[in-house]
Amino acid sequence: MTFGGEADEAESARMYARARDAGIDFIDTANVYQKGRSEEILGRLVAGERDQIVLTSKVFGPVGDGPNDRGLSRRHIVAAVEASLRRLQTDRLDFYLLHSVDPRTPIEETLSALDDLVRRGLILYPAVSNHAAWQIAKALGVSERLRLARFELIQPMYNLLKRQAEVEILPLAASEGLGVIPYSPLAAGLLTGRYRSGPERAPGRLVENPMYARRYARELEGDVADRFVAFAQGRGVHPATLAVSWVMTHPAVTAPIVGARSVAQLEPSLAALSFTMDAALRAEITALTPPVPMFHDRAEEAGR
Repeated sequence: MTFGGEADEAESARMYARARDAGIDFIDTANVYQKGRSEEILGRLVAGERDQIVLTSKVFGPVGDGPNDRGLSRRHIVAAVEASLRRLQTDRLDFYLLHSVDPRTPIEETLSALDDLVRRGLILYPAVSNHAAWQIAKALGVSERLRLARFELIQPMYNLLKRQAEVEILPLAASEGLGVIPYSPLAAGLLTGRYRSGPERAPGRLVENPMYARRYARELEGDVADRFVAFAQGRGVHPATLAVSWVMTHPAVTAPIVGARSVAQLEPSLAALSFTMDAALRAEITALTPPVPMFHDRAEEAGR
């Protein structure tokens, strides 16, 4: 997401090379990231090793000013994937994600369009991000009923401060055999310790991007992040390493999505690859946060 924005093309290339050296072969982008520039840069980077890379992009957000330049209609999905493939200089996407919910388009139309893309060989697997568990479950049912290619991968927000996915999304994924690639494991940097003295004193997404400021407004007022950072430092581990490892070790998670503005910022996240987190340590970290709600109101069952 930072390619072509916070990271210029040269720094993007260095981050890509460092990630590949670490063994990473799954790269996530979207057509709206940096107004398509992220895809263009990534296309040049993967050109020499496309078959070694699992590549994703997304569709939903506005890519123009026209009424048909957004959403999940058949028309927009077809136009968007063809544009993404041109920018990425590839003939197919391994996963193609619905970036958000489009209440104006019937899910049957959206899923049928994705199925057609699979049949054309333009995408290998449909996937989905930023949907509720019931919406994902409904889509799986529609795909089964109409014999369409189903979602095989989901991309929810998930980190130590945003644990809503544990209530129904992650159990659904485990039940239905869906891959899970959560985004924002560092909570927009809040779990790295850079904002411990107040977000107004440190540059970053929580200062520069109103969307992230709104998303984490409540967490900025609390002390969970501060307690987590102190916990990590007390054990001699970079908070980013511990935060990414915590997400990685949820049994329903396939792999978290990490990102950065520079190689130096990327390194602590990559260190999670070699960090060992056992169940006891994960439980200790989890206890730093308020418990997530149950999927029902039978509070007497909470201890089971």
